[in-house]
Amino acid sequence: MIRRLAGQGAAAFLLALSVAGCSHDERPKTVAPPVLTVTPERIDAIQTSLLAGDRKGADKQLKALQKLEPMNPRLQLLADSLDKDPQELLGPKSYPYTVQPGETITDVAERLLGNRLKAYQLARYNQLATPVALTAGQVLRIPGELPVARPQPTAPAPERPRRPAPAAKPAPAATAKPAANPAAAQHLRALGLAALNRGAVGEAVGLLRKARALDPGNALIARDLGRAERIEATVRANAKK
Repeated sequence: MIRRLAGQGAAAFLLALSVAGCSHDERPKTVAPPVLTVTPERIDAIQTSLLAGDRKGADKQLKALQKLEPMNPRLQLLADSLDKDPQELLGPKSYPYTVQPGETITDVAERLLGNRLKAYQLARYNQLATPVALTAGQVLRIPGELPVARPQPTAPAPERPRRPAPAAKPAPAATAKPAANPAAAQHLRALGLAALNRGAVGEAVGLLRKARALDPGNALIARDLGRAERIEATVRANAKK
């Protein structure tokens, strides 16, 4: 009986060890490799390698991404930057440009060539071994024609108010009414409005009345005269207070 119980205890102990071993399996698990995708950051990394002088590293990165997207235009531009003649890409004509403090060749390419990814083409165009090491005052050749600065449009000079013509002497009572003269009436109207804008209300009323006499049917002159007379009446009323 004792032997039987001892045998059962040993079997239970071995079973427990087997279960514990299964629950603590520390074998290394297989990790899937990261999926390579074409992102702006990876394209910028290729550009950075090129400008740092790591042509082989950049070429390796570029070919890996071109397998994923062989028709990607940004990758094709970088491939052309590596393989093709920069004068063929950018043209033989050029003009000098002086590098400003803190300016990089990427800044120059973006501002003057319209594309920051053309920085390596511009570096090869200028035969720069280390494109990242630009210094202020350094002179680069920029492909194309020198931009011509457009003159800034000037604002027209403000129109000066015309001086009112001296008041004509009153005609004798027996003098006949003046003949209609629309052109002269318009001139007097303009002088009257100028006087009104200056605050010479009485002078404006006199000029506009003369204008109405020369062109009685002109509705604009009648309107301006009515406004001037109302202002004159207001001024007189305020003066009496």
